[in-house]
Amino acid sequence: MENLLDINFLIESFPAIVSRLPITIGIAVGSLVLSLFIGVFTALIKIYKVPVLSVVTSIYVSFIRGTPLLVQIYLVFYGIPKIIYYLQIEYGWLQSADVNSIAPEVYALLAFSINLGAYLSETIRSAIESVDRGQFEAAKAIGMKPTQMMLQIIFPQALAVAIPNLGNMFISTIKDTSLVFIIGVVDIMGQAKILGSRGLAFFEVYIAVSIVYWILCIAVERLLVKLEKRARRYERGIAS
Repeated sequence: MENLLDINFLIESFPAIVSRLPITIGIAVGSLVLSLFIGVFTALIKIYKVPVLSVVTSIYVSFIRGTPLLVQIYLVFYGIPKIIYYLQIEYGWLQSADVNSIAPEVYALLAFSINLGAYLSETIRSAIESVDRGQFEAAKAIGMKPTQMMLQIIFPQALAVAIPNLGNMFISTIKDTSLVFIIGVVDIMGQAKILGSRGLAFFEVYIAVSIVYWILCIAVERLLVKLEKRARRYERGIAS
């Protein structure tokens, strides 16, 4: 009689799956860092209504929101090599670039950064606009430059407001990295697929990989709770 679940195979698959955890975490963390720069830049353009650029950023955010992440990954994976090749042929640019040597992890990082940056831009914009206008006036009154005001007064308070949404988006990004195996990235999901193919035990490996994702997201949630508490204390210190 065939067993419903091969417990031994499930347990044995954990080390191999966990060994690819740095790839998953690297893509998630790297895209979060890059997307923060994209998000802040896009949010400031919208807040200050920069001519032309505000229209471009609105189209960018609308496009990202209106298309599946899977499609965006494919667009980056297939589009960037074509663009580089076109620039090489038509203008002689980027001659030293070899698109065949670009690791799939790079495309994954770019795709997730572009995607997350669009969503973060709205979160950051809302967080900045939620800061009491009196803080702006107080900073101006003591002679702070706009850059100083943003970095020392506005951004820290906005960050405290944005952290819950940032955390939720980061956790979603961790789970969304399960898509990157479609472009050849062997992350924890890709490793699970390989193991399942070798042992014809897909049910077992997907149970294992789901447990790994679950534990990882719980750990991130705990970390975010602590970070949010610290940010709130820092915010109260600035406001006082």
